[in-house]
Amino acid sequence: MAGASLLTLLDDISVILDDVSVMTKIAAKKTAGVLGDDLALNAEQVTGVKANRELPVVWAVAKGSLLNKLILVPAAILISAIYPPLITFLLMCGGLFLVYEGAEKVIHRFWPHALPDDEEQNARRQANADETVDLVAFEKEKIKGAVRTDFILSAEIIVIALGATATATLLQRSLVLSILAVGITIGIYGLVAGIVKIDDLGLHMMQKDGEFTQKVGKVLFTSAPKLMKFLSIAGTLAMFLVGGGILVHGINFLHHEVEDIAHLTGVFESFTTALLNGVIGFIIGAAIVALFTVINKIRHKDEPSAH
Repeated sequence: MAGASLLTLLDDISVILDDVSVMTKIAAKKTAGVLGDDLALNAEQVTGVKANRELPVVWAVAKGSLLNKLILVPAAILISAIYPPLITFLLMCGGLFLVYEGAEKVIHRFWPHALPDDEEQNARRQANADETVDLVAFEKEKIKGAVRTDFILSAEIIVIALGATATATLLQRSLVLSILAVGITIGIYGLVAGIVKIDDLGLHMMQKDGEFTQKVGKVLFTSAPKLMKFLSIAGTLAMFLVGGGILVHGINFLHHEVEDIAHLTGVFESFTTALLNGVIGFIIGAAIVALFTVINKIRHKDEPSAH
């Protein structure tokens, strides 16, 4: 009797694990697009960091990402059970933050005089130029920013995964989200760590014997800065695509307009949808930047009269 009960329990566990495996694969496929953006954004976060500090920064952000998911997974399950519309509202706030940060980066790059000086960036340049300066204090701010951005992207990934487990039990849903959260963090930050060390690998290969090895090393070494520059651009673009996509999906009339326009382009429907999401994201982000800039200028004007 006890043996039969044990076999039944093992059979139930096997069925649960099979279901979890299938749902995890489905959830991973649905989040693939956001994962690409997540990789680009996180690789972009370590630009401007000294070579010997790249891996410590990546590790610090990875730990922050795990903590984010440790908060987000139970929170998402709880909110979806109590008041599902709150998830959409929180995602909209995250989308606004992403497009704001992306627009600020673009405006600082192409119209630097339109915004106040980036004090953190200027301080980082000075610190990088001075070997005696401890960069840890500067890195802490960069890490905080990276972890904030990761929180929003992680939230979207978990919400998308949550949609793929709508018919699952609480146990299955919890297992799927937990497996996905850990797997994504290890995969993304493992790749980021590899990307930022391509130049070191190339230099190491260039110093080895063998003409072919040296040639491959040279290609890796010379392509590393170009790859980082590309990822920096892709990371900023991803802010508009992801943030704009969240906002468009959350605003019904925008969502229908984008769908209607994209549908007219036929085979280019997916590309057009992404393009429109990005454009709308940039416009909204630029509007928020302009609003905050005006508010800050008004505050600065009022400061002298307060004394």
